[in-house]
Amino acid sequence: MSDDKGNQGNTNQHNNQRNKKQSTVQILGNLVLIGQLGLSVIMPLLLCFFICYLLVSRLGAGQWVYIIGFILGLGASFMTAYKVYLHEINKQKPDEGDYNSNKHY
Repeated sequence: MSDDKGNQGNTNQHNNQRNKKQSTVQILGNLVLIGQLGLSVIMPLLLCFFICYLLVSRLGAGQWVYIIGFILGLGASFMTAYKVYLHEINKQKPDEGDYNSNKHY
């Protein structure tokens, strides 16, 4: 009978360790998601500013190009962030009974 209590204690300890590992993995996954979201927001903006810099320095375009680059960069950033958001939402949501194997995206 004491052997059953010992096994139950080991099982509880094993479950606690597994829960800690799962929560750690979930926390790290969320940190990666935040990093990915941050990069996907800032990179299109920086790329547009770099293209604007090249246009101004090499072709002699006016400084107004930066305004257009900023607007295009923001639009691309929000679009990319929205795509990341949709991907994460669809990944977390279970299938709702759609068993059609012929899905086209």
